[in-house]
Parts: sequence; structure tokens; C-alpha cells
Amino acid sequence: MDIDAQKRAAAACAVEFVRPGMRIGLGTGSTARHFVELLAERVRAGLPVIAVPTSEATRSDAERLNVPLTTLDETPELDLTVDGADEIAPDLTLIKGGGGALLCEKIVASASARLVIIADESKWVPMLGRFPLPVEVVQFGLAATRRAIEAAAGAPGSALLRRGSDGHAFVTDQGHWVLDVALERIPDPRGLGDRLAAIPGVVEHGLFIGLAQTVVLAGSEGVRVIERP
Repeated sequence: MDIDAQKRAAAACAVEFVRPGMRIGLGTGSTARHFVELLAERVRAGLPVIAVPTSEATRSDAERLNVPLTTLDETPELDLTVDGADEIAPDLTLIKGGGGALLCEKIVASASARLVIIADESKWVPMLGRFPLPVEVVQFGLAATRRAIEAAAGAPGSALLRRGSDGHAFVTDQGHWVLDVALERIPDPRGLGDRLAAIPGVVEHGLFIGLAQTVVLAGSEGVRVIERP
């Protein structure tokens, strides 16, 4: 299978976790989009569910496919969230935020009884860090916030301001900016997460610790389901 086929296979496996009447969080990104499409097929066949999207892009996809939607204000407790990841460590600690929706993704994941991560096998790594760590920040005082992030992370290089295809700063759905921190390796994700969270100006970071219970990983030899140790 090519990478896109692997993503589709992981999403197809995750759809099997959905039960009638479930309240579902919908992730953001190319792999999560496959899940939304496959879930929509079940909805058209009569499966009753209601879902909370984690981004405007996912909301648009779900609305186009007629997946019933709600909000966390209306439905503050979810049964299941299915989302992708940029990196997955063996203890199911994650790096997320490559799509820029890390804040809402973490809020929705935290409101869910179960977080299932779907991914192709390239996302499975022995240690987090090769993928630059996204850190969502307020626009005010960027230079000071960036310096504090680099010091807290021990970054070998600069924390780079993410830019869109137009060359301007990428803006999240909540109106924030994203710094991508190149680290190469993160031996202590929890410690780094605590240090980043304590910095004024940091809204959220892309380390998801203790949230994922299940990973559905698709590769050249098929699909495997991994539960958190």
C-alpha cells in the first residue's frame, strides 16, 4: 500500500470502534479526513452519531458529507475521538499540530473517554522529536516568547514562525501563531511539556501525553492495533 492507502486502511479500522449513539470527536489532517469520509458512509447507511470537529477544515468536510455536528458547549463529554498524529512513541505519547489545530485537538481529546490515533507506519518512532514540535502562541511579544521557548526546550536552532502558502504568518482558527521547534529528540516529553506550559504567551504545545489509549497503525504488512501499556 502507498501512504495514502495506509491512512485509509487505518481509518477504516477505526470506524469499527464507532457504535450507534456515540458522541465523536473528529480530528484534523489528511488521515483524519479519511475517517470523516468513512464515517459519513456509515451515517448515510443509518448510523446515528453526533460529532464535534476540531477545526474549521474538518467542520467544512463533515458538513459537506452530512455528518451531524454539535459543539463541546452543547455536548461537553464525548465517547470517542479519532485523530491523526505527526509522531507516535511506543508509550503512545504523541506530537500533534502539523495541521495547526493542536489547541482544539487537545481540548476535544481531553473531553473524550477514548482517543484513538490513526496513522501510517512512518509516524511510529522510537523517540519523539524528529518532527518539529508545534507550539501555539499569542501574537503579542513573539520575540520574548520565542526566546523563552528556545531556552526551555534547549533547541539547537531557532523556533521558526510557521508561514502559510502566501508567505504570511500562519494563523490558527483561534487567531494565534505557531512556532515550530526543531529538537531532533525529546527524551522527557512530560518535563518539556510542563516547561512550555509555564511560559507566558504559550497557548498550547503539541505534546499529547497520556491521552491516546489506542493507535491504529497501517503499514506495508497490514493494520495493527496498539493499546497503551
